[in-house]
Formats: sequence, structure tokens, C-alpha cells
Amino acid sequence: MNFFRSSRLDSSTRDGTRNGHSGTPRSGDGEPYTRLKQRVQQRLLAELSPQIDTKNVEEVRRALERIFVEVLAEEKVPLSRAERADLFEQIVADVLGYGPIEPLLRDETVTEILVNGPDQVYIERNGVLEETDIRFRDVEELLRIIDRIVAPLGRRVDESSPMVDARLPDGSRVNIIIPPLSLVGPCISIRKFARTVYTVDDLIRLGTLTEEMAEFLRACVLARLNIVVSGGTSTGKTTLLNVLSSFLPSRERIITIEDAAELQLHQRHVVRLESRPPNVEGRGEVTIRQLVINALRMRPDRIIVGEVRGGEALDMLQAMNTGHDGSLTTAHSNSPRDTLRRIETMALMAGMDLPLRAVREQIASAFDLVVHLDRLIDGSRKVVQITEVQGMEGDVIVMQDLFRFVQTGVREGRVQGYFTGMGVRPKFMDKIEAAGIFLSPSIFAPVRR
Repeated sequence: MNFFRSSRLDSSTRDGTRNGHSGTPRSGDGEPYTRLKQRVQQRLLAELSPQIDTKNVEEVRRALERIFVEVLAEEKVPLSRAERADLFEQIVADVLGYGPIEPLLRDETVTEILVNGPDQVYIERNGVLEETDIRFRDVEELLRIIDRIVAPLGRRVDESSPMVDARLPDGSRVNIIIPPLSLVGPCISIRKFARTVYTVDDLIRLGTLTEEMAEFLRACVLARLNIVVSGGTSTGKTTLLNVLSSFLPSRERIITIEDAAELQLHQRHVVRLESRPPNVEGRGEVTIRQLVINALRMRPDRIIVGEVRGGEALDMLQAMNTGHDGSLTTAHSNSPRDTLRRIETMALMAGMDLPLRAVREQIASAFDLVVHLDRLIDGSRKVVQITEVQGMEGDVIVMQDLFRFVQTGVREGRVQGYFTGMGVRPKFMDKIEAAGIFLSPSIFAPVRR
């Protein structure tokens, strides 16, 4: 396997960055170190015969270490023990991992990695973006890492296909876009897969919601209400969906449908479905909509759709209105009202030529609750609204806030505020009580400040 093949596109024409330009150097960079790396890589390519299994990490690592020691002896470059170990790990990352961003993928405090061309790498940590001092040597190195991401998935990134969505072996989501669409050079956006599964107690401790709100949401899930979790990008929708899913009874058959498998359910009877993009020939695509239709034939007790983005919204609405209650999903939006507008638009994308009022009636009948999240200016994520969908009045869907987060200011960079009930008893309380769950009316009481 050629780990170091040249890019299909010349880097000097991509963004004005010529080979050899490295920006801020990484540890172990500089002419002697670059020469060492190149020598080791050339020797490795020459010696990686068919007898060496390139998928065997330990075997390739041993071969690398032997060649590294030999090249160091030949070049006679003075290196301390720390410099020697650092340079070797960089070479291993270049060959077996993802080069300069490999340490970021291993860092559990980093939630997102954003590469904007070879000279700019940002990370998100604790909800806040920060620039790192990590740089790629040149565009060619960045393209090699991109090839390493997409090649095992049977995908490609080139002038004919300059955008791709992919998933790393650990479950992290990756989006890649290259010139001519990107004017800053090849870009990589990685949303890391959360290894730590947050519980409802964690969200209460972090201030995402209150005990009363959590108790109410648990009752709604157990009473088989249809719930949509909404919010902007990186507001914690999947995390909250995981928490809501943890309330589901273990005796039920649960089918999850996702673009990229992120849900982590611990119930025993879970069937996980994942959409599939087209292959390099443009064939073999399986959409979320196809999976939703298929899931209805699989005798589900609950259907959880990771995110609705298109025409599958109509199929999901029809499922919710034909006995498949207790379903959960997420949607990108700016408010609970905007959530229903977006679902309305997506349902119309199904191409069924339905009257607008008919779609709105289906939405009003299907959804019981919208739980809206927001990421505040200090990076914290909170459930800012829990809103009931009450039905139709004329051509308008009627909604009523049950809980809200009220922001009172910012102190020392931290958002100040409080959660409060709105003093309204939801119309579906009869359904909750029919499930044998009785909530104290006080949980809906406004907080007096």
C-alpha cells in the first residue's frame, strides 16, 4: 500500500500555497527533521513488500522503528531522547494515523476539530472554539490525510467529487471539502464521537435542565408522547436524545435510524439502521426516507430518527399518526415555532403535492412536544424552551411554552439566569396520568425572582 502517494491535484494551484510552506512549525519540523522523515518514508515504501500486512499496526510500527533507527545512524543528526520519541511518533501518525491531528483525536476534552487549509487548525473544547498551533507541512500532507480518511470507506475526494461526508472507525463524523469549492485549501470538519454517555443526572449537574424538567420529560417518554428535540448546530441535540432514549422501557422493540450512528442506547432490544451514501460510481445509496419506510415493516414499538432533513419528515408524520406513537427525533432550528415550520417545509419536499393545511394538520396531530436547546455565549448548552403543540386554530398551529430559561445577564464571562415553569398545565396531562404517572402541579409553577 502506498501511504505517501502524491495528490491528484497540484497544491500550488489550490490556494496559492506552494509545497514546502509549513506556516508555524510543529515540534520536530525544520530541514534536518523533514529530511529524516522523508528518508524514513522512502525506505518504508521500498521495504513494505507484500509480505508485510499494512493493516497489522504492530508489524508496520516495528518496521518503522527499525528503519528510523538506521536512518538516524546514517544521518548523524543529534537528537535528545524526547526529540527522538516525538519525531518517531510523528512519523507513526503520518503512516498509520491522521498526521498532525492524531493527538487531537485522542484528546477526550476536544469535541470538534476544524482544519481550514494547511495553516489553520481550530478545536472546540467545553463549547468554546480555540486556535491551535498545529500546522500541516503543506497542502500535499493535508491531502494525504484526507485520502487516508476516505479511501477505506470506498469514497474519493477530487475535482469531480470535491465534497464528502464520512465516518471514522471510532464513529466520529467527518465532512471534507476541497478546492475549487474551498478558497482556503482543503478543509476537514470532525465531530468527535462521544465516548462518555451523559446521563440525565449529568445534564442536571451541568445546568442543562432542572430536576423538575427532567421528571416531566421522563413522564412524557413513558406516556408515549411524540417529541422533537430542536436546536442549532452543536447545541447538544443528540446528547439530549440519548438521555430521553434512556427512559424507554427495556421490554420495547426500538428501531433507530441515523445518518451517522451516534445514539448509544443500553436497552437490549434495539435495531440500529444507518443510511448509506452512494459509492464512487454514484450507486448504492440508501436514504433516511427509505429506512423510515422500511422500519414501519419491522414491528417497531418506538422509532427514533437521529435527524430529519428532507422528505422523510412526511413518512415520519404519517407513522406518528398511524399508531407509532412515542417516537423521538431531532431537527435543526432556531426556536420551537421554527422547528414546526422546518418540518412543514421538509414534508413538502417529499413531492406528494399535499395542501399546506393538510401538512400542518398532520404536524399538529403528530407532535406533542418540542424541546429546544441553545448554546449560550459562554459555551454552555441549555434547554431554553419546552413547548407543547396544542393543535390547530384556523390555519395556525397553536403552541404553548411549559418551561423556559430566562437569561438575566452575564457575570465574569458566565451566563446568569434561571429555569421556570410557565404556570400552564399541558393538555396532554390526561395521557400521562392514563399511563399511571402523576406529576405534582407545582413543577409547572413560575419561579418567583
